[in-house]
Amino acid sequence: MKFEGSAAATVARTLLQAGPSTATDIANTLRLTGAAVRKQLDLLLATGLVESSERAPYGPAALDSKRGRGRPSRVFMLTAAGRARFGEHQESLGLSAVKYLSSTAGPGAVTEFASSIAKDFVSRHKEISKLETIEERAVALIDALNQDGFAATETPGLYGSTQICQHNCPMGDVAIEFPALCEEETKAFSELTGVHV
Repeated sequence: MKFEGSAAATVARTLLQAGPSTATDIANTLRLTGAAVRKQLDLLLATGLVESSERAPYGPAALDSKRGRGRPSRVFMLTAAGRARFGEHQESLGLSAVKYLSSTAGPGAVTEFASSIAKDFVSRHKEISKLETIEERAVALIDALNQDGFAATETPGLYGSTQICQHNCPMGDVAIEFPALCEEETKAFSELTGVHV
């Protein structure tokens, strides 16, 4: 399958940037028909670049609790092979290192490692917590993440919330297998912003 420059690549890139999404979400983003998007998703599913499930593990679709009657919409996300098409290796050095740490020192060592990374982030960006409003703290957090190369953006979330998306998380592949990294990062963000994250 020719990938670069294809319609399937455009749909896959949307999933890379937006995270797990329904076909309707992708169609709205790309201003295409649902049928056109589903055709590309079927192709991506058949080639193993995309997988689907009834619920999203993370991202905007995971927050959507307004599920109506009938069959729920499928949520699509890139597989490791799909992410690799955009330059991400099947298994990064970071993932290999954390797997080694877990196998030699145990899962507790991974949590300690994740906590250490989160505490370092808080220490380097502690001025965020001193800002007056949540809006100022959110903007400062995005700036801090971007300084660290996360390519973070702000989008409106459900029920008036703010959603910060990291489009270039350097530990994304590690966090899939070792969610303690995200859990500790979330605690750090809560500490800096003073709100539930």
